[in-house]
Amino acid sequence: MGRIVHTQSPARIRNYHRRTIAELLRHLSQKPQVDEEAKDMAALLVYSLREIGQVNERSAQAWERRDYWLKADRFRREWAWVGQMAEDLEDVLRHQAWDLLPRLLMDLLPRFADIKVTRLTRSPDLWRGAYDRLVNGSAESPHQ
Repeated sequence: MGRIVHTQSPARIRNYHRRTIAELLRHLSQKPQVDEEAKDMAALLVYSLREIGQVNERSAQAWERRDYWLKADRFRREWAWVGQMAEDLEDVLRHQAWDLLPRLLMDLLPRFADIKVTRLTRSPDLWRGAYDRLVNGSAESPHQ
């Protein structure tokens, strides 16, 4: 069995998902109600947050292997909110508590305020069907 080689850096993967989330937040802020597309977008938020959490953990483990314990701990604390937010959003989606969704989205906005979205680059194909995959138990991310 060979070693797994990641072709993209953790920072590049993290930035890809941060950009995706920023675009989704922009789309969702323009939705007057929670329709099927909004559910798919919110589910993609969950998947993207999970991916950020996974790539961050890999980064922290790499620093620990090099004995950068403090850097790894600081990094984990800085990004601890990602896992909790993914869980909260998933809970809202699974229980169809749509009245809680706007509050969670508002909590996410400041975390992505540094990303300027002047042009939308993510295709609707990216989030299409994400809600069904999430609710039916697929942990696999629909992208990347």
